[in-house]
Amino acid sequence: MPPASPSVDALRREIDEIDAAIHDLIMRRARVVERIAQSKAGAKVFIRPGREAGILRRLVARHQGSVPVAAIVRIWREMIAAMTLIQGPFAVAVYAPDDDRRLWDIARDHYGTVTPLAPANTAQAVLRALAEGSATVGVVPVPEEEETDPWWRFLISDDTKTPKIIGRLPFCSRPGQKEGGDALILGAVPLEATGQDHTLLGVELAQDMSRGRLKDMMEAVSLPVGWFRIFHLPGGGGSVHLIEVEDFVDGDDARLGALAEKLGDALVRVLPVGAYALPITLEPRKA
Repeated sequence: MPPASPSVDALRREIDEIDAAIHDLIMRRARVVERIAQSKAGAKVFIRPGREAGILRRLVARHQGSVPVAAIVRIWREMIAAMTLIQGPFAVAVYAPDDDRRLWDIARDHYGTVTPLAPANTAQAVLRALAEGSATVGVVPVPEEEETDPWWRFLISDDTKTPKIIGRLPFCSRPGQKEGGDALILGAVPLEATGQDHTLLGVELAQDMSRGRLKDMMEAVSLPVGWFRIFHLPGGGGSVHLIEVEDFVDGDDARLGALAEKLGDALVRVLPVGAYALPITLEPRKA
């Protein structure tokens, strides 16, 4: 005679036991984060966008079963955000002009329900919040073509306190997900390679140069180009370019030196102004 199936009450008791075990592990995780915070006491930088991306990629790759992986990502994003607050003050300035909530919702989804978010009417206001210290990171729209006063030109600076682009949102999206506009994360955080990254280079030139010519020079030194944004400085004083490179490039990359040689006297400066881990598009069967 086959053994009797467990009763619904017994299965519910098993669920309660699993919930208690999960809660115990979350509290244990928080205690480990507290120890990390103690070991880094006084450090101004305690967020690791690259590490966070690696955690989510591993979860998505290993996930099995009937629970949608999008729900797993959401749970972990809530946990990561909550535990970031254990390490120190953390707040996000979000570009949200005239109650436009598209980027607000993307930022809330990424940074969870407990992280303080503050709206900003302009991308420049986001940069001011970072400079004044009222925000740790900022969320701004991906630059559009031919903006009259682009916020990104202020990132092309040799000042080590200048924030950088450190992420792209949404990090995990589902096929057919409603478009809300992609966003970039800004913060004064060292750039970190994850193995699947794009870099944003800032190039300042003493003279105008066609997009095609600059692209050819970059690709000649093995800098694969994605998109371009250009701002012509007033009074014919040259131009600044924000260029996506489909690879990780840090300030010591030899390819930057090779590009500088090709540009010669036309170059004022070239430097990475950001890099981000490539976002994940969840497969339909996993979403």
